[in-house]
Amino acid sequence: MSLALFSTSSLGLALPQGATLGEGLLWHAGRWWWTDIEAATLHAWRVGDEAPRACRLPDRLGSFAHCRSGRVLLGLAKRLALATLDDGLQLSQLHTLAPVDAAETRTRVNDGRTDRHGHFVFGTLNEAPERRAIGSFYQYSTAHGLRRLALPAVAIANSICFSLDGRTMYFCDTLTQRIQQCDYDADTAQVAHIRPFTAMDRADAWPDGSVIDAEGCLWNAQWGAGRVARYDPQGRLMGVLNAPAAHATCPAIGGERMDCLMLTTARAELGRDALAAQPLSGSLFALTLPEALGVPDTLFQDQEGDTP
Repeated sequence: MSLALFSTSSLGLALPQGATLGEGLLWHAGRWWWTDIEAATLHAWRVGDEAPRACRLPDRLGSFAHCRSGRVLLGLAKRLALATLDDGLQLSQLHTLAPVDAAETRTRVNDGRTDRHGHFVFGTLNEAPERRAIGSFYQYSTAHGLRRLALPAVAIANSICFSLDGRTMYFCDTLTQRIQQCDYDADTAQVAHIRPFTAMDRADAWPDGSVIDAEGCLWNAQWGAGRVARYDPQGRLMGVLNAPAAHATCPAIGGERMDCLMLTTARAELGRDALAAQPLSGSLFALTLPEALGVPDTLFQDQEGDTP
């Protein structure tokens, strides 16, 4: 499917929001779920509802995954935790699983998602102004705990997603303006053959969150450029969709027919003039695709003996 088939090259407003740093968008159980990282809040919204449900958390939430048990795995700033939420999305129980980079005060958990086997894979970023490449990538599983992936250090870990067969992992350091790929073994947490996937074609485009569709193509939200780009499995740019917010952060494909492309955005790092020109920054934007391209995320295996 080429983006040339669309009757428009822009995403429309789906839900007005003022997220400082909307991220981590997922479709699950009839709702869109995302985090406003700086507000330490998890949101869930069913299309047609006037407003999303919100769960305030004890720390910033970089990324998360839904579990087979119905709980939610939270990638909080410096730890992984399992959360039990009630029907109103209020936190009723929180259990810490593992600290993350406990001795390194400059980093926090950032982008992450489950691999095709139900293990949680995530990365960290350097919050210090100098943005040195001290962030890492990790896999967490119930069976093996936290394991560091043998990938290059990064300043801002992003774009984590997996090929349909689960054998290729995509990832990036946002500051390099390129997305990489590697061979990935979920059982052993081994990576190999690190190689380029694609590079940004604009100086103002910084790769953020990514997702793989049913055709094996990668959709990437590009911070600064206000767009989502689609790349074929060889990394060739197929086309772009624009949003009226410069800081596009994370795409997801879901909806009842799995044909809705949704995008989170952010207000962070926008000055007064930029916000005046882009007042919808921080909102959700959407477009109905001509085909059902959504691929459900694998639920995290939060009980030993689970199979994906």
